[in-house]
Amino acid sequence: MGHAIEDLESWTDHGAVYRVLELRDGHALVQLCSCTGEPVELLESDDPQLIAYLMEKQRVEDPS
Repeated sequence: MGHAIEDLESWTDHGAVYRVLELRDGHALVQLCSCTGEPVELLESDDPQLIAYLMEKQRVEDPS
């Protein structure tokens, strides 16, 4: 599992949330937010493992 994926899972394990702002082949932009939903920082990545992970999460959460 990629380092960025572990970071996101740790982030949510501690009660915080994230929002995917942009997700396409080759690029992801994720807003990391506090547990109250306030933006804290941005995660920008071209890591194929992270992109696949986020795409799968979106597919499972919104199967339409």
